[in-house]
Amino acid sequence: MREFVESIIKQIVDAPNEVEVQEVKAERVILLEIRVAKKDMGKVIGKGGRVANALRTIVGAAAAKQKKRVMVEILED
Repeated sequence: MREFVESIIKQIVDAPNEVEVQEVKAERVILLEIRVAKKDMGKVIGKGGRVANALRTIVGAAAAKQKKRVMVEILED
């Protein structure tokens, strides 16, 4: 799932080389920590949080197929 999220984020930011996605898997939870350049935070969050919410919905659906929950954290590098 990490590679999938990383490829999506790299398509929407201005500094794709600064994107870093860490994935931590537990028994029933997947944590995705996304780090982007400060100047790209607005693009990743989106107006009213729409981009971030869409991303959470997509990865949530993928995690549900694995019978897991997912937590997405978007952080400034």
